[in-house]
Amino acid sequence: MPSQTSETEIRTYKGQDRALRADRLGTPGLLLSVLAASAPLMVVAGVMPTAFAAMGVVGQPLLFLILGAVLALFSVGYAEMSRHVHNAGAFYAYIARGLGPTVGAAAAYVALAAYSALQVGIYGMFGFEVSSLLDTHFHVGIDWWVPALLAVALVGALAWLKIDLNAKVLGVLLVLEVVMVVVFDGAAMAKPAADGLSLHAFNPHSLTAGGSVGIALCFCIAAFTGFEQAPVYAEETSRPHVVVKRVMFLAVGFVAVFFALSSWALTLATGPRDIVDSAQKQGPGLLFALAGKNLGGTFTDVLHVLFVTGMFAALLSFHNVVARYVFAMGREGLLPAGFGRTSSASGAPAGGSLLQTVISVVVVAAFALTDHWPAGDPTAPVMHLFTWMGNVGALGVILLMAAASLAVIVFFVRRGAAGAQLWRLLAAGAAGIALLGIAAYTVKQFHVLVGAGPDDALNWVLPGIIVLALLVGLGYGLMLRARKPEVHARIGLGNEAFQLERTAAAERGAQGAVPRSREPEERESGRGAEL
Repeated sequence: MPSQTSETEIRTYKGQDRALRADRLGTPGLLLSVLAASAPLMVVAGVMPTAFAAMGVVGQPLLFLILGAVLALFSVGYAEMSRHVHNAGAFYAYIARGLGPTVGAAAAYVALAAYSALQVGIYGMFGFEVSSLLDTHFHVGIDWWVPALLAVALVGALAWLKIDLNAKVLGVLLVLEVVMVVVFDGAAMAKPAADGLSLHAFNPHSLTAGGSVGIALCFCIAAFTGFEQAPVYAEETSRPHVVVKRVMFLAVGFVAVFFALSSWALTLATGPRDIVDSAQKQGPGLLFALAGKNLGGTFTDVLHVLFVTGMFAALLSFHNVVARYVFAMGREGLLPAGFGRTSSASGAPAGGSLLQTVISVVVVAAFALTDHWPAGDPTAPVMHLFTWMGNVGALGVILLMAAASLAVIVFFVRRGAAGAQLWRLLAAGAAGIALLGIAAYTVKQFHVLVGAGPDDALNWVLPGIIVLALLVGLGYGLMLRARKPEVHARIGLGNEAFQLERTAAAERGAQGAVPRSREPEERESGRGAEL
């Protein structure tokens, strides 16, 4: 048996910082980092009124509970996988270990595109809201892209700091916005509209009365994005086999219950019969109008400020995730090796952070140059940058979750553990089928989600971003398999590849031959089938 490899050996191997700093995050820090990506106030103020207005479905609270159940099923297998694989590549590492390195490479590029789109899209909403606040309260008129680019710079700077410090910043911002939403929810329940404390929004009939439940489902599932990020931080947590699993279930449960209660509170504040009409008339301003009516102007002003800080927290959270995906891809040969190094001062994935900052600047600048389209429309950055990129990212994450569900099943079957893990595999299969259904409906109704016409080119161009990322990753994975099999074999292994290299070196010294590097489970089973 090879000797255990220390973190110091891994970090200094070949003169490179190959590992993220361990033991930086416990359960509270990881949970706050993950929940910040869900941007609770942004969902309550933006997603919920939009779903009510566009879909006409009153039963949104019930939808959040249904989605929570589906994602809890997904988390059963996903969390069990996290006990066996600790890799900042998360989704793509799991998929590579289950479905093979080539498919893992494709998943890596899809993850990079999806999370980058989710993060960059928020800059549109952030810039628009900051410029509106400055104009309203200080009579300072600036274009939306000015605060957006300033936020890009600040997020990039914070991401270079230690992850535990990032977690504290995210935690403070998250707690503040959650408290404000809870106060609003309490006020709505204490002073409901004429219908009183109606439970109509939880009636299954409310899902089919007068609206499109399928499209509402697509809107609502995007609100959960973030809980699945816990394994990204596995290398930086204490006891990852315990903490990551715990955080995923806590995050899914919190998001499902919190959003169900908050969307119910909106129906109580207006009355279930009037929520759709009110949302159509006031749009994203609905929450603030109701807050001003029930809690006063000062509360509403603070709510606006925390709306901005909540978006900033989400920006930082997504940036951290993308930076770690880039780091993992650089470490495993899917991107240039320079991205697979960390900062010597903070242990942060500096190269990955810099790449995401550059991507953000380029995309924000591109939309800034075209925000006159249509002419004079101040909501263009929100309707275009935020809506387009947000839906592209959500589609990519849904597909990754579906693929990860299949990967979990194959992983345990190949290890001969199907019987012991049967109920988890059944849960993963059920979740995978449900997620594929949601993904298919998302593509079918993409024109509704992005506000385009049925024949608009956006309906294939935007989903095409995810398809292009998949094809690029698949092609690169096949190239590595043919030309660099030793690099191909390391995809998804993370720092375990270092242990394999030590073993291979010992075998070369003993036998004078170069053995093929294989995954641990392939060594155990003697086979390495790739789907």
